[in-house]
Amino acid sequence: MKVGIIGLGAMGLGMARRLAQAGFLAGAYNRTAAKMAEFNVPHYNQPEALAADMDVILVCVSADNDVLEMIEAIASTIKPNTIVIDTSTVSSETATIAAACLAKKHAAFLDAPVSGGVEGAKNGTLSMMVGGDAAVLETVRPVLHTMTARITHIGDTGSGQATKAINQIMCAGINQAVTEALAVAQAQNLPMNKVIDVIAGGAAGNWFLDHRGVTMMQGEFATGFKLALHHKDLKIAQAMAAQVGVATPLTDMTITDYQQLMTDGYGDEDISALYRLKVS
Repeated sequence: MKVGIIGLGAMGLGMARRLAQAGFLAGAYNRTAAKMAEFNVPHYNQPEALAADMDVILVCVSADNDVLEMIEAIASTIKPNTIVIDTSTVSSETATIAAACLAKKHAAFLDAPVSGGVEGAKNGTLSMMVGGDAAVLETVRPVLHTMTARITHIGDTGSGQATKAINQIMCAGINQAVTEALAVAQAQNLPMNKVIDVIAGGAAGNWFLDHRGVTMMQGEFATGFKLALHHKDLKIAQAMAAQVGVATPLTDMTITDYQQLMTDGYGDEDISALYRLKVS
């Protein structure tokens, strides 16, 4: 199975490295060509050229328009029975459009967004939520296992993206709770390392506190999950909830908070930069 990847951003790069280590990676395309240099596989200067050579294509780009642009491009050269796996975070509607476009070329499509951040991509511990044909998923499961600790088939096309929207809403709530709680603790002059350690070992312990608590206290917000991207994801979740008439006050508040931080120039920082607002 010849596997190619489109998109070597923060997440795509980690996934590509895992594929390469497992011997699956057979080609790469990235708009910034220099990012392909480390991979000893063909470097394609157009996604159409990559699509013509591959049996499986992973897409990992930033936004809905980017996904549709790539799908339209590869659809012009893709071979029948090729499987396209989109690991980007986009709307369910975009996934449905992409699947329909590729179906005209007798190619399969899975919407397979992931959770676990840059660390998960690097370490092969991502959690993947998949929409599309279950039989197609089984065909590519060995490929996907190189970058994941958990793969869950959710249902029809678009259901993977819908599940990712739920994940992003939860991430917003956890971010709000952790940053607010730590700001209160700091204002009381508590020993923050001890506070983080003891809470992490109890009922309120969580991944975000484990991986971002100490760095927040040090004023470090290096990119793990870019705040501007979470803002984009939450806008998708907000629209999805509105379609079914569910109020999302916490999501709405986080979108507003992130917009302020983006205006202040912090959009490229990790989402833990929300702490800046809590202690300002």
